[in-house]
Amino acid sequence: MSDFYGQVTSSRDIFKKILGKVPGFSGYVERENRRAADKVMRETIANRFEAIWGRISAFQRELISQGEIKWVDDVESAAIKLRQFIDRIRTTTYGYSGLFDAVKINEKELALIYAYDEAMLSLVDVMDRAVNNMEESIGSDGFPASARNLVSTAQQCVETFDKRYEAFMGQITTPPAPVPVADTPSIEPPAAETPILPETPVDPIEPPTDSGSTPIIP
Repeated sequence: MSDFYGQVTSSRDIFKKILGKVPGFSGYVERENRRAADKVMRETIANRFEAIWGRISAFQRELISQGEIKWVDDVESAAIKLRQFIDRIRTTTYGYSGLFDAVKINEKELALIYAYDEAMLSLVDVMDRAVNNMEESIGSDGFPASARNLVSTAQQCVETFDKRYEAFMGQITTPPAPVPVADTPSIEPPAAETPILPETPVDPIEPPTDSGSTPIIP
């Protein structure tokens, strides 16, 4: 914990990152603006994930049209998790929590909430890449892994929002789990080969000559 808060001595850096993704976000410093700011944040995140959910639904139809029925359940699992995540973002109400009603939020609490907001915004990009990977790998040996990655990323979205809710309610003080980086195909380096060296040129062997003797002519 000390390491986390040592890195975030001020919430301004995280706030700047959020502003780059959610223009007009006012933050939670002013008590009278907290509920409105939370609504803007959640609506923005929900709308962006709604677009991703639409892509997954379209991909399910593509799987069926291509006869890849065996993978529909895997993709459906990710779609259900993401739908659950979106619906909870839109409908969960925090009521009169201490954080909303507090005259002032201390620096650690503010940094924690912003960290969860930024994590969810970052997961938009991660989820989008996961869908891209799945679309690109359809019909290949890499598709099962891409489908599993989509499911696990959707699950992380759900868990991150759950933790954000707990942070808002003052129930936890732990930062969000690290957001996964983009998947990079594992490429094995080529096996080392013994270099083929060019042959060293050999000068032709000249027959010995005897300058003092007369050549024998047959």
